[in-house]
Amino acid sequence: MRALDIHVRHEAWPLREVFTISRGSKSVADVVVVTIQDGPHEGRGEAVPYARYGETIENVLSAFTRATQHIASGGSPHEVLPPGAALNAIDCALWDLEAKRSGVSVCARAKLPAPIDVVTAYTLSLASPDQMAAKARTVPELPLLKLKLGGIGDDARMRAVRQARPDARLIADANEAWTADMLVPFLHVAAELDFETVEQPLPQADEQLLQSIEHLIPITADESVHTARDIPALVGLYDAVNIKLDKAGGLTGALELKRAARAAGMKIMIGSMVATSLAVAPALLLASDAEWTDLDGPLLLARDRPHAIAIRNGIMSPADTRLWG
Repeated sequence: MRALDIHVRHEAWPLREVFTISRGSKSVADVVVVTIQDGPHEGRGEAVPYARYGETIENVLSAFTRATQHIASGGSPHEVLPPGAALNAIDCALWDLEAKRSGVSVCARAKLPAPIDVVTAYTLSLASPDQMAAKARTVPELPLLKLKLGGIGDDARMRAVRQARPDARLIADANEAWTADMLVPFLHVAAELDFETVEQPLPQADEQLLQSIEHLIPITADESVHTARDIPALVGLYDAVNIKLDKAGGLTGALELKRAARAAGMKIMIGSMVATSLAVAPALLLASDAEWTDLDGPLLLARDRPHAIAIRNGIMSPADTRLWG
């Protein structure tokens, strides 16, 4: 078999507006794109370095430099790269390459249900209660909103958005910003306002507190879960997991994580970082039976790739195979 020709590059995609969570703000989506060629066939994958775990564009590109020769000669990337952004990009590129070679879709090869239209959450960036409520009112056509929370004042933020959008389904993501004394009162507010879940309310170091409180609504692990190996330690703490390919190490790792979470009786959210449709397409294959889909990255961009995933009134259509898969 001929050696693979592997190329990796950094791309910066401007956002429509500044995006803020509890750990900071950004105006550009910085992504890493891998292209793998084998004669006439080409596969692509996209990933986002996750600063929460010490990943940067520079060290992800450096990881590829160390791993390229092994992969190009036919070795598995899972033998030389840990779960993370670098493995995600190369894993998804290899899935795409094989689909192009064989003419068999990734969905069929992975024995997944045929992709269907799904409702994605639309993320409201962390801001004041009035600002978040005003933003919620600008998207009356979107049925599922995700609030980025930040600690002090989150009860007011949740109340303001619910008042602005009494019709909407609401979920929240605290990104580890709540303290122990906030946890129970804020969960009561979320339950009162009919929120469907709260993601990662506490820092990972404090998550054992979740074992001793009443879960008035499902609590979803995000920063605390990466791969299938993490699931046993989360049982009894969380009710659901947010599966992101950038954490799991690509579609291969995400499939394993989803199976493990379902076996443990957990609900599923399919999420992604802020990125283009190329990063979202593999994750979308996992969303058909998920309780929540949070793949709105393309909606946050000023522009997207050719053959971008269609999102109309919050409903995502299956990806065009010219894009990926």
